[in-house]
Amino acid sequence: MDLLLRQRATGATEIMDLPDCDPQALDNTYRQFAAVNRALAGWRRLYVRELRPFLAASARPGTLLDIGSGGGDLAVMLARWAARDHVGLDITGIDPDPRAAAFALQRPAMPGVSFRQAHSSELVQEGRQYDFVISNHVLHHLDHGQLLELLAHSEILAGQAALHNDLRRSTVAYALFSVAALPFRHSFIRADGLTSIRRSYTRPELISTAPPGWDVRSGSAFHQVLAYPRG
Repeated sequence: MDLLLRQRATGATEIMDLPDCDPQALDNTYRQFAAVNRALAGWRRLYVRELRPFLAASARPGTLLDIGSGGGDLAVMLARWAARDHVGLDITGIDPDPRAAAFALQRPAMPGVSFRQAHSSELVQEGRQYDFVISNHVLHHLDHGQLLELLAHSEILAGQAALHNDLRRSTVAYALFSVAALPFRHSFIRADGLTSIRRSYTRPELISTAPPGWDVRSGSAFHQVLAYPRG
């Protein structure tokens, strides 16, 4: 396994990214992401540490852009936490994949949350800006040019900070997820999750890839955050 994970598997493709993948299994994957992200991605910690202090001190509702929002579960989860804390937060989730955007748009309406099929370049062209720009498990999907483009767009779109949360490649993460994902059936969660770990960065790799102004912070177990703080 060490040999399998020694280098990023940049040529590996996740099943859900294939245009002809099973649509029912894809829908199941979007649904099951909610449990995976809630349990493993570490966004509660990021919300408390990075988002809530600004929202609590702000005289207006904060704004947040979720790039590559997939099925929309993270946007909804953040909105629920903000509502529970009685802080204002308006969230826009975007995804260029029409299948992901369609799934998110079919979710029950959630106050303060909207979704659209779009690429971050479109929002830059529209002159949009948000207090926070985030993504979850997106970085490892991108080639080098796409990654730098995402970060450049994030610098333009984020008024306070950009937080790109992603997996951190390791043999332990691969072994544990291989077992932990066994209950997720009739979806791509396990197969694609293992591919995602193989495609993800180690901390030194991400540090060497990030442009000036960005820093790599520790996230939850087997995660790391590529952050661009303003000021």
